[in-house]
Amino acid sequence: MGIKVHVKNNRWREGSFPNTDEGERVFSITRERFEDAARGFPNLAGKLDVTIDWDTDNFAGSMRSADVLLAWDFPTKDLRNVAPKLKWIHIIAAGVEHLCPMSWLPEGVTLTNNKGVHASKAGEFGLMSVLMLHSHIPAIVTNQRAANFVSLYASPIAGKTLVVIGTGSLGGSAAKQVSRLGVNVIGVNRHGRPVDGCNKVVTTAELDTVLPQADYVLAATPDTPETRGLLDRRRLGLLKPSAGIINIGRQSVMDYDALCDMLDQGRLAGAILDVFDPEPISPGSRLWNTRNLIVTPHVSADDGDAYVAMTLDLFFRNMERFLDGRPLMNPIQPDIGY
Repeated sequence: MGIKVHVKNNRWREGSFPNTDEGERVFSITRERFEDAARGFPNLAGKLDVTIDWDTDNFAGSMRSADVLLAWDFPTKDLRNVAPKLKWIHIIAAGVEHLCPMSWLPEGVTLTNNKGVHASKAGEFGLMSVLMLHSHIPAIVTNQRAANFVSLYASPIAGKTLVVIGTGSLGGSAAKQVSRLGVNVIGVNRHGRPVDGCNKVVTTAELDTVLPQADYVLAATPDTPETRGLLDRRRLGLLKPSAGIINIGRQSVMDYDALCDMLDQGRLAGAILDVFDPEPISPGSRLWNTRNLIVTPHVSADDGDAYVAMTLDLFFRNMERFLDGRPLMNPIQPDIGY
């Protein structure tokens, strides 16, 4: 018998993940997709015994003998007794806030995530969003809805300032893309460590000093106790009225009610939001009708054609490490939640 791997997919249901029917097709790891990806790792042939299921169908039975779990979410209660052989859990997303607090994680079980899989798409989306804000596209779309033909001009973007809050794989990729246009990019992270694509990096404690300099702000943080409410009404008020804001991380970082107020009052120029809680947004949400705001349905960082293939490539590369007894890539620190 090889390493026993249980793959838990999720059927689409409202208020959960995947958040749309289309998302279920993008994120599901089918037997065919698993075997296609496995062909790129012939050294693993015959070493894996794989069970693929949906939701909690047969979950308890499969987990009794599972060494590895590949999933987005799963029942965490009494996991040590449910899965006594479990050694490794890989989450098919970058964010793991839905599993916090992680007191449920058994000792000796390594938790990893999909960090890096989203980088290319997120970088392109970030570049597109900054350019949209620079060219007044949110305001132009608002004018279009009102049948107002108003000329809103923009100069080349070189020399403008972008503040990137969260310089991991998402924010870091966006910083690299945008910096190529001659934009001054200021990164903000926990430690103030240098990041490729950023002209300078400051710590989160220095955020108030750089927000007034921003022409554009891109938030790309995970949902953690440290990031929740980071861009509150006071901090949004530090931005100049001509500034635009983007969120591709998690809604919890930003006060959306305050943001909508400022957009409607003309105290901010525009916004592009891709993340929400809950998802989908309710039909009655004020987000749909806020001035100069573009809503995108959580598509900024997920490759609709290759998400599963990239996930499995990372998973199999880590499986090679797992079998060799080497440290796994993308380990999650349970105490900080990412």
